[in-house]
Amino acid sequence: MGAGSSPSSTGRPPEPVGPVMDRDEADRALARLDAEHEAVESSLLALQDHAGRRLLEGAGLTGVTKERWAATEQSISLLWAYFDAYSSALASARELRARRRWPNRDDLVELTDRLRGESVTLSGAALHGAPTLAGGPAKLTERFSLADLVHRMNELYARSLDLVVAADAVWSALPARIDLLAAELHRTRGLAHSVGVRPGEHPSGDDLESITAELAELRSRVISDPLAFWVPAPGSSAPGGGRPDTARYDRAARALEDVRREIDAVLTVRQDAEQRLARLRDVLSRADRTLAEARSARGEVLAKIAASEVPAVSGPSIVLQEQLASAAEYRRHAQWHRLSPLLESLEREAEDELLRARESLTAVTAPLAVRAELRGRLDAYKAKVARHGMAEDPLLIERYDAARRMLWSAPCDLRVAEQAVLRYQRAAAEVLVPRQSGPHDVRGDS
Repeated sequence: MGAGSSPSSTGRPPEPVGPVMDRDEADRALARLDAEHEAVESSLLALQDHAGRRLLEGAGLTGVTKERWAATEQSISLLWAYFDAYSSALASARELRARRRWPNRDDLVELTDRLRGESVTLSGAALHGAPTLAGGPAKLTERFSLADLVHRMNELYARSLDLVVAADAVWSALPARIDLLAAELHRTRGLAHSVGVRPGEHPSGDDLESITAELAELRSRVISDPLAFWVPAPGSSAPGGGRPDTARYDRAARALEDVRREIDAVLTVRQDAEQRLARLRDVLSRADRTLAEARSARGEVLAKIAASEVPAVSGPSIVLQEQLASAAEYRRHAQWHRLSPLLESLEREAEDELLRARESLTAVTAPLAVRAELRGRLDAYKAKVARHGMAEDPLLIERYDAARRMLWSAPCDLRVAEQAVLRYQRAAAEVLVPRQSGPHDVRGDS
């Protein structure tokens, strides 16, 4: 690597680049370049000490991170080569300025060339294998002005820092979160095992195995290829502008939360299993008693009611009784993962069975309800007739006795009995209307 410039072989100073600076301009330019030198040096040292860079150097990288880090390492090497050339050229310019308190024109011409012209030459040793900003082939020798060097260093530094910050951000965010989730997964697996939720025996047990494998693979990938989990911020030019991609982590977290809810449901079953089983036995017992009552009522209806269609009554549900016995067996053997879904389905089916038994009893006893309604109607009209002093009316007595014999005899033909009641009602109405309207006629005549 070579740096700096010198007078030509003729002994004359180089041609100035633009207007020749005076002493004050040269001093101000040197002061500005000294400040830039200090800033660049501080930035390079900070990059050198960055935790992300040290991790990248020591990690077994793969994928896109391995490829981009290899290019970034070359960029960082080139940065230091540029900085060394910049430092050397700036030191040479300081030495030239320090020769005289009042520099002559030749000194000022040379200072102008060194400070403004392409006075820094980088040879092939420094540029070998270095990436170019334009993406073209690297040159064996390049000449730069100090301003060009600062611009080049700023661009290389920004690109290098962007990669280092992105990798460090992913490593700072995801592995710790994955480890916390893995710890929660471990606790959930222990709890699941205690209630019988195991792989091959319960879907949630299989889910836990799948989440375990996913977290292990995800952590390994994040460690070896962090840039595969980096989402750059659109339009951002700041180094490290973006965020870690947590999509896979979020899916695993949601899957674990679903499993935890299932485990909680199983734990709830373990806590109140006996109470729920007792309720189920009670519901099924009520359903059986209701069906037994319906069967007894059906026999009574068939004996007492003629010409009536009475639906058949089924027996108790053998399937539900068998399932209840299985549920009790699961509880005895602490097979909570099997008991949980069985109890849920049994509770629904037992309520349906009780409703079916009640509907069956209602359907079977409908003819008896009709007979009771006809009996009540007949007696209500008889009482009304008696209140009006017509209880001894021969026609009413005859029709009442006929309807009563039909309703209180067995078997009772409901259709015939209903007609008899209607005949008594009509006869009573015909007798009662004149009696009720008589006083009105008298008052009308007077």
